[in-house]
Amino acid sequence: MLTQSIAMASIEELTRIASQVRRDIIRMVTAAKSGHPGGSMSSADILTALYFNVMKHDPATWTREGKGQDVFILSAGHLAPVYYSLLARTGYFPVSELGTLRKFGSRLQGHPSVETGVPGIYQTSGSLGQGLSVAAGFALAKKADKDDSIVYTLLGDGECEEGQIWEAAMFCAHHKTDNLIAMVDWNGQQIDGRIDDIAGVGDLKPKWEAFGWDVLECDGHDFNSMLPAFGQAKEMLGKGRPVVILMRTDMGRGVDFMCGTNEWHGKATNAEQCEKAMSQLEETLGDY
Repeated sequence: MLTQSIAMASIEELTRIASQVRRDIIRMVTAAKSGHPGGSMSSADILTALYFNVMKHDPATWTREGKGQDVFILSAGHLAPVYYSLLARTGYFPVSELGTLRKFGSRLQGHPSVETGVPGIYQTSGSLGQGLSVAAGFALAKKADKDDSIVYTLLGDGECEEGQIWEAAMFCAHHKTDNLIAMVDWNGQQIDGRIDDIAGVGDLKPKWEAFGWDVLECDGHDFNSMLPAFGQAKEMLGKGRPVVILMRTDMGRGVDFMCGTNEWHGKATNAEQCEKAMSQLEETLGDY
């Protein structure tokens, strides 16, 4: 099995990294004058924990086949800014490239694409609801190859309004993909407003349980809550059932005027707003 190539960061280190990731997100969408900062900000702590502590991966030996490495699939593809930041900050491509988000000819398109050849990206994602199906395929392929690494995927709670999510959930349980950990960024918001006002997905825990999954819950902004949840999820694997971690978050987390509202789902900050946001986020790794 692959050894952990990225040093397991401490909680203090994770906190500092997540602040820089949020700075990256705001600066990227401001420069591009478009993008999706809200959900990227709410999932920043989740993916920081995954890439810098939980997941076994090696940028130096990465291939799209994912053999011998843990695999991450971003199902909510509009969260590309946070995804690109974590890939750059863990060494998949130069951090300086973050400044090219959504620019003509850039590899960093508005949604992740394998056609542009960005290292670390296993699957194009943009149309919501498809990532869990892709993760299921990876999980089954790993079992067929006797590869004991893990498949992770991040879903949005608004994305859980998509029917394909639940088709895939049934498929995973039926085929016993017990090498798969799904995460839900449960921030209560989607592009049109509050989740409860749009489709009312309600309490996700009994829904996932009814579909045959083991379910954990945690605070998606508290590393003292997330890391034990990831650890418990790993211990639950190999027993015939996939695992999902429901992570309570705030859309726009980290910046006061963005937090807790769907207004910034797909709206870029302007220069003045960027400056205000930067004053609230510590620069810890150096801006690109």
